[in-house]
Amino acid sequence: MRPTGLLESELFGHERGAFTGAISQKIGRLELADRGTMFLDEVGDIPLELQPKLLRVLQDQEFERLGSTRTIRVNVRLIAATNRDLGKSVAERQFRSDLFYRLNVFPIRMPPLRERHKDIPLLVRYFVQKFARRMNKQIETIPTEPMNALINWSWPGNVRELENFLERSVILTDGSVLRVPLAELQPEAESSAATDSTLEAADREHIIRLLRETRGTISGANGAAAKLGLKRTTLQSKMQKLGISREDYIL
Repeated sequence: MRPTGLLESELFGHERGAFTGAISQKIGRLELADRGTMFLDEVGDIPLELQPKLLRVLQDQEFERLGSTRTIRVNVRLIAATNRDLGKSVAERQFRSDLFYRLNVFPIRMPPLRERHKDIPLLVRYFVQKFARRMNKQIETIPTEPMNALINWSWPGNVRELENFLERSVILTDGSVLRVPLAELQPEAESSAATDSTLEAADREHIIRLLRETRGTISGANGAAAKLGLKRTTLQSKMQKLGISREDYIL
C-alpha cells in the first residue's frame, strides 16, 4: 500500500477489503476524535493528493472512510504543527493555499531554541535531572564553561537535539559533576566551509601552474585542459568559477 494510502487510512479509516491487507474495518483518528481535539503533527508533510480530503473535514466536518461511500460527520477541533514555512510551501505549490488559510486561524509561532537563550539553562537542568533519575545517578553540578557552551550553541535540532545531547552527557558522567562532550559543539559548517575554501585555493593554484607551463594554451593535445583530463569548455567554466584571469598565468 502506498504511504499516502496508509496516512489516509490512519486519518480517515477504511472498510474491510478497501485494499490488499484490509481484513477488517478500521476507525480513523478523526472519527475517534469526534467531539474532542486532535493534534496533527508535521502537517506540512501531508501529500498534495490527500490535502483536499483534510480541507473538506475542516470546512464541512465530514469525510468517507477508504472503500466506503457513506459520509461520516464529525465535530473535531484540530491543532496542527509543522517545522516548515507553509507560506513558502504554498508559493512553491507544495501546499494548498485554501488548506493553509483554514489551518491558519490562530497561529502560534514557537521561536527556535537559538532565539531563546534564556530558556536553555532551565531546560538543561530539567533534562539532566530527568536522565540522572532514570540512570540512578546523583549529578549536582553543571560547570559554568559547559553551560555557557550550551547556551551559545545554535541547536539546529532545537529542544530535541538538546535533550539527546544531555542524555548522552549524563551517560558519560561518572561522578556528581556533569561531563559535557564539548568537542561535539563545534561549528561543522564553518569547518566544512574552510575545508572547501582550502580545496578551491589548491585547485586554483594547480590550474594556474599548468596554464603557465602551457603558456596560456587551454585547448589542444598539449593544452592545460588535456593535462587536467578536462574538456576545454569545462576548464574554462572552472577558471571562471575560481576567478582565474589571463593576468594570473601570463607573466
